[in-house]
Amino acid sequence: MLILSWNLFHGRSLPPTRQSLFERFAASLAGWRWDVALLQEVPPWWPAALARASAADHRSAMTSRNSLLALRRVVAERDPEMAKSNGGGCNAILSRTPIAEHATLRLRAWPERRVAQLARLGDGTCVANFHASTRVPLAEDELRRLWERALSWAGGDPLILGGDLNLREPLAPDAAIAHIAARDVDHLFAKGLAPVGDAEILDRHVTVRDVSVELSDHPPLLVRVE
Repeated sequence: MLILSWNLFHGRSLPPTRQSLFERFAASLAGWRWDVALLQEVPPWWPAALARASAADHRSAMTSRNSLLALRRVVAERDPEMAKSNGGGCNAILSRTPIAEHATLRLRAWPERRVAQLARLGDGTCVANFHASTRVPLAEDELRRLWERALSWAGGDPLILGGDLNLREPLAPDAAIAHIAARDVDHLFAKGLAPVGDAEILDRHVTVRDVSVELSDHPPLLVRVE
């Protein structure tokens, strides 16, 4: 099974392009090989369309700055650099295996809403997707509580937990849990599954108006498990 984690940076690029990049993000996701994609900082109107482009099932969870979303969307689609994170956001799980069950877990309401996703795939594999607070003590507390819920949710089934954890050295509560991929604050852990080979950083360069840009300020992180 190939697991991808990617923070989409609210649909923005480096350097900024000041135009909607949905088609580029969708084409990249559709073209890469993965079975499950854990996505963070996703414009809330993107998950269903990304899933269609990738021939995947999907579930999403709204995070923060989503009041008056129709107005935020107008601004963000015209100029994502003007909207930035104020364009609204969500976490999303895309899976090329049907998703059998999904739940959300609110881990913080203040100073910013933080919501984790828990999903059980049709083959029994469980996944947890999360984007943590930027302050280390808050992120550590959120991850601790997420581990408690995710391990209970999975029971004896295999579990993948990851996302933008906003920690450079996150900890797992159990020696049986493997830290299978890491890049800066993006991490993937697994219980009941072992990594096959090293994690990969996927190429996110695209050309917009004859200029090469990188989609997002986070690279996509991919790892194979079995």
